[in-house]
Amino acid sequence: MWLASEMAAFAHVSELKSFTAAAQALGVPKVAVSRAILSLERRLGTRLLTRTTRRVALTPAGVLLRPHSQRLLAEVEAVRTRFALPAAGERRLRVIVDPGYGRLLVTPLIPRFLERYADFELQVAIIDTLPLDPGADWDLLVCNDSSPLLDARPGTAPLPALTRTPLGNPPLLLCATPAYLARHGRPRTPAQLADHSVLRTLEGDADANLHLRRRDAEQQVHLRPALQVNDPALVHASTAASLGIGVLPEFLCRQGLAMGKLERVLPEWALATPLRLQAVYAAARAGAPAIRQFVEFLLANMVPVLGAQAAEG
Repeated sequence: MWLASEMAAFAHVSELKSFTAAAQALGVPKVAVSRAILSLERRLGTRLLTRTTRRVALTPAGVLLRPHSQRLLAEVEAVRTRFALPAAGERRLRVIVDPGYGRLLVTPLIPRFLERYADFELQVAIIDTLPLDPGADWDLLVCNDSSPLLDARPGTAPLPALTRTPLGNPPLLLCATPAYLARHGRPRTPAQLADHSVLRTLEGDADANLHLRRRDAEQQVHLRPALQVNDPALVHASTAASLGIGVLPEFLCRQGLAMGKLERVLPEWALATPLRLQAVYAAARAGAPAIRQFVEFLLANMVPVLGAQAAEG
């Protein structure tokens, strides 16, 4: 404890060349700064400063110590800023989630967030078109990277510079019920998927074809999709109802696979383009405490749900 306070006093005196100015910067009496410097010199066994009535100068030992004290002061300030609570006017946070993955993954966590940060004024909207500019109408957006929410609307100004924090890349699996596979047969090659009803999400201008990869091989399958929506929960429900082979994120079909209600299809093949979930906010507000705390909460509570592979994203 003594080291941090004494080094802070030395850092300010060496920077400002004045005990009075250092005391004002630290918000302490001048005598406290003098005592801290004397104590530090005794502990180190050397003089750090030469003092006259008109000026303060560094000794050779003080010159050596100065960069260390400045780094320590910067680290202390970084920790203080990192864990500072938002001011009263900064506790309002407007969050937009897309109707698919944001609704599945974010909205169930909102009660837990409010339990932890009871003084936040949190506004959450589930929408599929983005209103105006971030900062004016929303603070933070949670979506997949192919979401049309990230496209500026026709006739409006381009979106300002955005910061994107990755939240995970959950793998996509091909799954079906045992009943569906018993009726329609199990595909043995990617090309055979064209003979099946394939259920999947499709957002924006995403390619309707299915791209699969196995080791060094890659195949593109032109599908006859039975269902294309922007809601993975509907794809999951339709797959569980034996309506076809679903393209589903692993976290959504994990329980069905464990209970034998779903089976993997072409398990040796992986979807070439994984999901990329992210938190998006205006670059100008990247340091806002409310945004930082909400993003860190998502990273701590959402990423474990997605599984180990998601954390690597």
